[in-house]
Amino acid sequence: MLRPVVQCLLLACAVSLSSTAVVLEDGKPLQWSHAFSQVTELPEQNGVTTPNPSHFLHRMSFYKLLIAATDPYMGTMGTGAEDSPVWGLAIQLAWLLSSGRLADPTGQTNCGLGEPMCISLNSWWSCMSYFVSALPFLSAAQQGFLIPGMQVQMQIPEGFGEYCSNYADCATKYPDAMNKWDAFFQGLRDAATSPLPDSEKKDLLLGLYWAAQMASIYASSACNAKQSLYSSEEISFANSWLNSAEYVSAAHFQSNLVLSSKFVVPLPGRVLKEGDVAPNIADLTAEENHSLNTFTWMKNINTLLGGTLVSMWQKAMCSPTTREKGRTLLEQLMLDPSFATPTFLSIITGMSTSC
Repeated sequence: MLRPVVQCLLLACAVSLSSTAVVLEDGKPLQWSHAFSQVTELPEQNGVTTPNPSHFLHRMSFYKLLIAATDPYMGTMGTGAEDSPVWGLAIQLAWLLSSGRLADPTGQTNCGLGEPMCISLNSWWSCMSYFVSALPFLSAAQQGFLIPGMQVQMQIPEGFGEYCSNYADCATKYPDAMNKWDAFFQGLRDAATSPLPDSEKKDLLLGLYWAAQMASIYASSACNAKQSLYSSEEISFANSWLNSAEYVSAAHFQSNLVLSSKFVVPLPGRVLKEGDVAPNIADLTAEENHSLNTFTWMKNINTLLGGTLVSMWQKAMCSPTTREKGRTLLEQLMLDPSFATPTFLSIITGMSTSC
């Protein structure tokens, strides 16, 4: 395990010299080559698999194992090995590591800093990430996608009751999220024998996937008290980032490796501090400033409109055709600084009236 630690120390040094987050390594999410390829590589005690979600490699391994287990059912997503929507969550976790958002925000430990493979349970970002990593992993294990009869017990220390530790615990505390992950995995099996055209199956599966991811994000409100450990600018960004999920979810965004990388790379490469105001944050790139400014605009407009921008967008995403247009529109908005935000609003208005 020495090599991953050394690489992470070098990564921490690189981030300190440049705010831009490094999320890819040899074309894959950070530390992908060191994540476990077999369930049996995870810790085990008395026949029960006992991963440690405070260890970065364990949490990244959830995604590596999920992708391998579900790829045989993902043919409708494309012919490539990197077309699964689960890649988006792996890229997101890599960004959280690279940008320092998995570190202990209290400063009372070296977790995430001097111990670069450590994920702090005090981090709001870490807590939110748990709901979109551990919960789908537990659901997949329960549904038999990993090893038949597999039992999983997460290593969660006392005092962190917001983190559920096994399938039954998660199903009790966060039933909607677990039900929707179960529905997604069952949907994968059903699609394998469905007579529907591949395009329809793809849209259906992406709908189930995003319904599960959004249910996990809603459940992660259990982490909200941890936001008080951050600057007001970082809290505002975190909430704007959560708000943006409503748009990509409704558009059934196919969060494969290539597309997800395009959207994650421009995210801020460090935790924001007091006084950081986009688009004029000196040590962030133009792309990072643009993404922050766009997130803020989307959240502020939605607030000014009493939440109707999100509902208008969701109404507009009423068919595979409009969802495809929506995905293109989001890419223009997030990645093209010359794309005018009022244009986005006017297009949504027109699309929502056509459904």
